[in-house]
Parts: sequence; C-alpha cells; structure tokens
Amino acid sequence: MTRTRVADFAASRWPRRSPAIDLAQGIVRWFFRLSLMTFWRVRVHGLEKFPDGGPLLLLVNHQSNLDPIVVGVVSPRPVNYLAKQSLFRFPPLGWFLRWNDCIPIQRESNAIGGIKETLKRLKRGEVVLIFPEGSRSPDGTPLPVKQGFCTVARRTKTPLLPVALDGAWQAYPRQAKVPMPGNVQVVVGDPITFEEYSLLDDKELSALVEAKIADLFVQAKDRHVKACVLT
Repeated sequence: MTRTRVADFAASRWPRRSPAIDLAQGIVRWFFRLSLMTFWRVRVHGLEKFPDGGPLLLLVNHQSNLDPIVVGVVSPRPVNYLAKQSLFRFPPLGWFLRWNDCIPIQRESNAIGGIKETLKRLKRGEVVLIFPEGSRSPDGTPLPVKQGFCTVARRTKTPLLPVALDGAWQAYPRQAKVPMPGNVQVVVGDPITFEEYSLLDDKELSALVEAKIADLFVQAKDRHVKACVLT
C-alpha cells in the first residue's frame, strides 16, 4: 500500500475506539504482518474496493484458523471479530481476544448478547468480520452460506463486502497441529449496498453472497496455483 493510501485511510472518519485497544491491535497487526508476509507470503488483490468509512460486514470463506489473522492484517481498517465465548475462559487466549476487541458468541444458544454487541459496533460505523459458512471447510472449498448474517445486515443497513481467500487451508488444515509455510491469496470483491439487497429475502441474499464468494474463490485459487508454480 502506498504512503498516500495509508494517509488516506488514517484520515478516514470512522469512529475510534479506546487508545489501549488501538495500540494492542496495532502491535498484533504488525507482528502478524511480518509473520504472514514471511512464512505465508500473503497477497491481497482488489484492496481499492474496500470502503474508506462507515459500517461494513466482511463476509469471507473459512478455510483455516489462519483466516481471521490474514483478514485482520490485510484490512486497511480495524476489524471486529466474533469468537466462541468458551475461548475467553482460557488465559492467555482470553486476554488476547479481549485486547483485540473480539465479540463473544454462544453457539449453543440464541447468541442474543453477541448479536446486540455486533449491532452496536456496526451502528458506530465499525467493521465486523463474519464467516457466513459457519465453520471451517474440511477440504478448503467454500461451504454453503448460511442466513445468520442477514438480520444483522438489514437492521443496520450495512454494506456487505465479499472476500475470498485460498492457501490458508493448505498451510493450516483442520487436522494439522501447527501451520506450515505456504502462500495465501486474498481477493476483495465489490461492495453490496443495502439498496442492492433490501428487496431480497434471506434465502436470495445468502445465495447472492454465496455466488459472489464462489466467484472470488476461483480467482484466489487461480492466483494461489500460479504462485505455487513460481516458487
């Protein structure tokens, strides 16, 4: 990203959170940025499509536990994450999640608390990352998109930004105990505005997002294959 581009993002008027949270996220982002660029050679395409300000739902396919780190590093804006509430019970993981402003979600219940907090942050004009497939892919290919994000999107009239990545599954599949070196390609799609999806029902909206992510995944996969050939 050019120095001018960085300055433009820094000047954007999305709401700021506490200085402590911003400092913690900044340190984490730079640490993982160095690791990702060195060991997984992360490359992002279409970053100019990322809206400069306002609320945003990032809708990303889910290949690996690396995904939240990858998306958080390549995003030009601070990202709010959703995490299972049970993860907050284990220090130092719980401390790490809190300092990175994660939103606890109870999968086994109706998750009202997590939904309310997500709505609150979107209404403040922040960015929230959601994996609409609901779980990691067992083989790296995109899973069907669930409709859970639709209510949050409609209540806040939030633009949706489809994103797809490939290479994270190869580097860190579900059965692996530790990640392996590789390359990860991230492709950002065009935002879907509220006006574009306001007349769609939940089934139609989830199908639209699924199709967008599938198309971006083909692009990401093609770039991943080419990058592997060149290395």
